[in-house]
Amino acid sequence: MTGFLMLAVMIGLTLIGLPIAIALALSAMGTLYVMGGWSDLSSTAMTMYSGTTSFPLLAIPIFILAGGIMNQTSISRRLIDFASSLVGFVRGGLGMVNVTTSLFFAEISGSAVADVAATGSILVPAMKRKGYSAAFAAAVTSSSASLAIIIPPSIPMILYAVMANTSVVQMFVAGVVPGLLGGGLMMLVCYLHARRNKMGTDGIFAWGELGRAFREASWSLLLPVIVLGGIFGGIVTATEGAAIAVLTALLVAGILYRELTLRGLAAAFIEAAQHTAIVMLLVAASALVGTVLTELRYPQQLASAILEITQNPILVLAMLNVLLLILGLFLHSSAAIVLVVPIVMPIVTAVGIDPVHFGIVVTLNMAISQQTPPVASVLITACSVARENVWNVARANVPFVILLLGLLLLVTYVPFVSLGLVEYFYR
Repeated sequence: MTGFLMLAVMIGLTLIGLPIAIALALSAMGTLYVMGGWSDLSSTAMTMYSGTTSFPLLAIPIFILAGGIMNQTSISRRLIDFASSLVGFVRGGLGMVNVTTSLFFAEISGSAVADVAATGSILVPAMKRKGYSAAFAAAVTSSSASLAIIIPPSIPMILYAVMANTSVVQMFVAGVVPGLLGGGLMMLVCYLHARRNKMGTDGIFAWGELGRAFREASWSLLLPVIVLGGIFGGIVTATEGAAIAVLTALLVAGILYRELTLRGLAAAFIEAAQHTAIVMLLVAASALVGTVLTELRYPQQLASAILEITQNPILVLAMLNVLLLILGLFLHSSAAIVLVVPIVMPIVTAVGIDPVHFGIVVTLNMAISQQTPPVASVLITACSVARENVWNVARANVPFVILLLGLLLLVTYVPFVSLGLVEYFYR
């Protein structure tokens, strides 16, 4: 009964407009007071602080800072030009450029919202000028950005790895194949859309143009090569790789391109601080919620209840997917991860599901939740960039959401798609 009261208070506070992190913290503190009085609140600050001191969590603000530096310089534009020279000549090529650029950008920032903010302001107007509807342009930008959190580095993956006590690096490796597969399928959707609407190509392929774009973007392309090469090669941890990403971005933007000003650097730090504060406050609040759930033994009780129904991993994964998709309608992806993962991990462990495999399932669920209103943080950001109505974009986004759901089913029930590279390199 106490746990349901905490949930009701949390939902009520959220509905009246309180940020989800504040709602989580206040409802947890209220529950602790009901359970043990003021004495149980004496360690609240320490519990919240301890929840944010995990070493892998340091990668989050550092990767966000790397993305902020890219936003303040021409690194994003150079990546877009290179992607355009690669696939822009194909029917529906500008939509494919949007997808390709998101994949490139995600390998540095790890944030879907940062992806939309950086590339959408350039690509959405360009797509509208080429005859794409504003709704479709926003839908491509939004969905490809969310798909890109499957490709390392990924902030949701880092959060999951910390909450599930599993390897961040193995999570990163497991996301490569699903991310690339999803990107290719999204390009196919863009081609079919252009073909159905009898849209022409966006130019012709020219080796000279490809060479020019590659030369201009070569230093920008060096960022993911250095960062991911170091992480996958076991040379650096994910957190150290994030620091290298910032250092490389500073060198490329400040010394090689000579575009980074003190004002731009200050703006990048402010952007990183704002995004980090949001995520880390959620993590701190989730530590309080976790304390309450542990004392009430809800994770164990939920695991026992589900295991009494079935111990079949296929059915358990189906039930967890439904739970995550429903919660994703109402919770920010970071909040959903920090709230749900500690509760369901006993079930995952009990039925023998690989935690890395389940991590990719969770991340894909969060990618879908970023596209499904009412919360839909990435979709709403894309609508703001495109200046288009949310529901118009949501309708245009249906094919991409269906594609993401299909990818979720594939990854869920064919573990080799995500675990193949992990098994090859680490097990």
